[in-house]
Amino acid sequence: MRYFEDLAVGETASFGRYEVTREEVLDFARRYDPQPFHLSDEGAADTHFGRLAASGWHSCAMTMAMLVEQMKAVPTASLGAGGIDELRWLKPVYPGDTLRCQTELLDKRKSATKPHVGFTRQRMTVFNQHDEPVMTFIANALIRRRGDGDTAPAA
Repeated sequence: MRYFEDLAVGETASFGRYEVTREEVLDFARRYDPQPFHLSDEGAADTHFGRLAASGWHSCAMTMAMLVEQMKAVPTASLGAGGIDELRWLKPVYPGDTLRCQTELLDKRKSATKPHVGFTRQRMTVFNQHDEPVMTFIANALIRRRGDGDTAPAA
């Protein structure tokens, strides 16, 4: 288990593999982002996408799926997240793309009021199969600390 104290500012990690399928792009769009360019090639033809493209929110969801798999592979004492900053969709994500993630720990600090909590900020970059960045954001996470944190109530 990796705790707050185990994390070093500047460390990076590369992980994940997510194959984007047409069916999943359509299903997500129908349910959550029913704009024409997310629903059909015809609806996207006259846009800058040129063809069916995944919703940016779907890209976020696929990234979260990869992140959870990474947290299972390398257990971290996560206490959840406080949000994201600077979300940017840099390139369209298309059916047939394969996504992967890279993180960099930008900074960390101990909570001033909760001795079992540390806060981190990590830059997440999502790449397609051509190593082109398609999305970036800063993740604000809460990580359990050792010591006093060992006796803290479960979050």
